[in-house]
Amino acid sequence: MSEKGKIFRATGIMGMATSLSRVTGLARDMVIARLFGAGFASDAFFVAFTIPNLFRRFFAEGSLTAAFVPTFSEIYHLRGQEEAKRFADRCWTFLVLVMTAVTLAGVLASPLLVRLFGGGFATVAGKLELTDLLNRIMFPYLFFVSLLALVTGILNVLGRFFLPSLAPLFLNLCMIGSAWFLSPHLETPILALAAGVLMGGAIQLLIQFPLLFRAGFLPRPARRFLDADVRRAALLMLPGIAGIAIYQINLTISRLMASFLPEGSVSYLYYAQRLFEFPQGIFIVSLAQAVLPAMSRHAALDHAGDLKESLRFSMVLIGFVTLPAAAGLMVCSVPVFSLFFMNETFGYEEVRRTAQALVAYAPGLLFVGLSRILAPVFYALKDTRTPVRISFWTLIVNVGCGLPFMLLWGHVGLAAAGTLSAAVNSLLLWRALKGRIGPLGFGSIVRDLRWLLPLVLVMAAAVFWILGLGPWEQTGRGGFKLLVLGAAVFSGIALFAVGCFLCRVPQAGEILDLIKNKIARKVRP
Repeated sequence: MSEKGKIFRATGIMGMATSLSRVTGLARDMVIARLFGAGFASDAFFVAFTIPNLFRRFFAEGSLTAAFVPTFSEIYHLRGQEEAKRFADRCWTFLVLVMTAVTLAGVLASPLLVRLFGGGFATVAGKLELTDLLNRIMFPYLFFVSLLALVTGILNVLGRFFLPSLAPLFLNLCMIGSAWFLSPHLETPILALAAGVLMGGAIQLLIQFPLLFRAGFLPRPARRFLDADVRRAALLMLPGIAGIAIYQINLTISRLMASFLPEGSVSYLYYAQRLFEFPQGIFIVSLAQAVLPAMSRHAALDHAGDLKESLRFSMVLIGFVTLPAAAGLMVCSVPVFSLFFMNETFGYEEVRRTAQALVAYAPGLLFVGLSRILAPVFYALKDTRTPVRISFWTLIVNVGCGLPFMLLWGHVGLAAAGTLSAAVNSLLLWRALKGRIGPLGFGSIVRDLRWLLPLVLVMAAAVFWILGLGPWEQTGRGGFKLLVLGAAVFSGIALFAVGCFLCRVPQAGEILDLIKNKIARKVRP
């Protein structure tokens, strides 16, 4: 199979698994909105949940993945499975010890962390105290999800993508079950969500063990774990702790500033961000996970041309998917929140305010996607310092624009500042990578995508017209709302697909050819 085929296959597998996870994630947010609305308890939970999630980006999907996967891939492909197994065991032992210490420190320092991330809550009696309690319950989630990131890196390099990508499904199910069945029996119902987070984190990790066992990589404690390879990976990880999680840091800063806005602002941003992450998680994260092992292999084998081609192909796919997805999010923002979230607790005013934040977030989908593809190239080259330097400037953009934007437009201004910082991040990563490995084929990418913008505009106009038939300001009428929204989305996708083939957009043909080849291999005797 060609490199493009491998990347597309891995992205498709993870995309299917992530789709299931995102659907249950949407169901989870619907349950939270319906049971807790947007106010005192939900604001406290979202800020408390932000704290272990921020550290998760530091120690898990961010710096750990960026440092471990290239090193593990190099050892596996150049020195064999036995050496790779020993390296994985040593990293597992090291990570267990580190994360135990970090988790204990996080629980003990919870009051300080809560004041740092939700300082605006101090003006509301009891809100900081509730946030602190929720954070103490949820913080050990970080321990499990960090080990899960290591396990996911091992399985991805070995070509196993489906089950690791399915892990968030179990977190969502645990949170839904706890909120639905446990919260009515608690004096403080929102604590049920925190219990669901902790249980879901443990289950996400445990379900990977049978697959690790079959692959021969079930982790075992190692007595001498700080060898040269582990130290090399740890040194690569250290700068990533400061830089790789810039997107999450910006999101956290936005929530901190939102805590000083009227009650409900944190919840509006959270719900909008969750819907924004729906297409991001299904395709962008899947593609980034799929391309990192491939780029790490090319870097280890010194195949510069193949690395550039994989990068160019990935960036074109990002544009092909994120531009219509961003337009769809903007046009469908009010209908989606009206259909899935609106009830007596979460009224039309909450729907409208949340939709405004989503409209401001949506253009950033392209820039977040580009950053998630460009950054792995630096990791594959074992350079985690450059993203750190770039993150410093994007952080300044987010804070520098967030404060005045917040004063002008409230929570919508914070979402717009996040989009602007994502654009700056992707631009600076592009320039830095061009200086490192040479021209990235910008002209060919533009040529491949030249028909995309007109097609997206036509699609958005058609969807907007159909959505005008829906009673989005009314509570209830879910069946009719679903019919109108479904017809609009189906029509938009069909119109976009037909336009791509009529205009001979290259990506549509490449994707179709890859699907045909996959089907042909399955039916071939």
